[in-house]
Amino acid sequence: MTKVSFARTQDEFSVVLRKKVDEYFRTNRISQQGNWKLYSKTIILLSSMIALYVILVFNTPAAWIALPLCALAGINFAAIGFNVMHDGCHGSYSRKQWVNDLMGYSLDLMGGCSYFWKVKHNVAHHSYTNIEGHDEDIDIRPFMRMNTQQTKKPYHKYQHYYWPLLYSLTYFWWVFVRDGKKYREMRVATTEIPEMNFKEHAIFWGGKILYFALYWILPPYVGVTTGNFTIGEFILGYGLTLATTGITLGVVFQLAHTTENLEFPEPDPATLKIENAWFVHQLQTTANFATKSKVLGWFTGGLNFQVEHHLFPRMSHIHYPEVSKIVKQVCADYNIVYNEQPTFLAGLRSHIRHLKAIGAAA
Repeated sequence: MTKVSFARTQDEFSVVLRKKVDEYFRTNRISQQGNWKLYSKTIILLSSMIALYVILVFNTPAAWIALPLCALAGINFAAIGFNVMHDGCHGSYSRKQWVNDLMGYSLDLMGGCSYFWKVKHNVAHHSYTNIEGHDEDIDIRPFMRMNTQQTKKPYHKYQHYYWPLLYSLTYFWWVFVRDGKKYREMRVATTEIPEMNFKEHAIFWGGKILYFALYWILPPYVGVTTGNFTIGEFILGYGLTLATTGITLGVVFQLAHTTENLEFPEPDPATLKIENAWFVHQLQTTANFATKSKVLGWFTGGLNFQVEHHLFPRMSHIHYPEVSKIVKQVCADYNIVYNEQPTFLAGLRSHIRHLKAIGAAA
């Protein structure tokens, strides 16, 4: 199958940007991988996940305390994905590949599949960002319409109202539906998934079985046996955890790629070629948000610096704040737009306006 390719007409920008970023790391004698900042976050987030699980399953508090803790567990899951799994699967967590693999397996522990994620995210999404039919991350059809190239349904004109419901289902859909579809079809949009070996099959099924045992079997068994909570209460708490994880993942991603002023470039139908160079394409399709918020930056694993992440995906997120200064300057020098929303709420409002406009557009 012919793949989408990118022009080389603006390669000077790419060369200069790479050179200046490489020079920053060389001059300061630092590695592009993670350091103690990332490792300390890993300890905090994984310890929090274990602590919340033990409290909710074995020492279940009253409902008015348990339900907020379930929501917090969902946010904690998302934070592990943003920080630990994300850097691990990109190979930016450590110089040692086995450490990267180990951190990536945190996704399998949470019910996903790190093998599929690497193809879906690292290959399909990062290579073909916002290109319809190639980037599965902008495909929420038929429920939502993210760009005018997608078929319009009558109910899309209301999508700027019902998006929270759909985003809350993101994690459930990912773990229980899309992973199974990928396993059967071995494809992500137009990208083929390489054949899995025995180890990868074992990790896929082992991860699913372990997740099922830890989150579907053990909690209701303990709850009913001890009388701490009923099956109905378990379903409510587990559902809240899934919904919180889903809406957190959904919102952080959408603020980076589906807000106003971002583009959804169409390749030439005959050649499948995009008119701009790859670096420029990333800047046209990606936006930062709330980069001055250290709290949000810590929680999202630097994904509020999505521009820098897309330009340098094998760089640990702990370096994004400094690298962003270089990217902004080079963009200004070459008169290339650097998309950024000043706050989280500004980004969210822009995303909602985008949904409204696309839902109403012909």
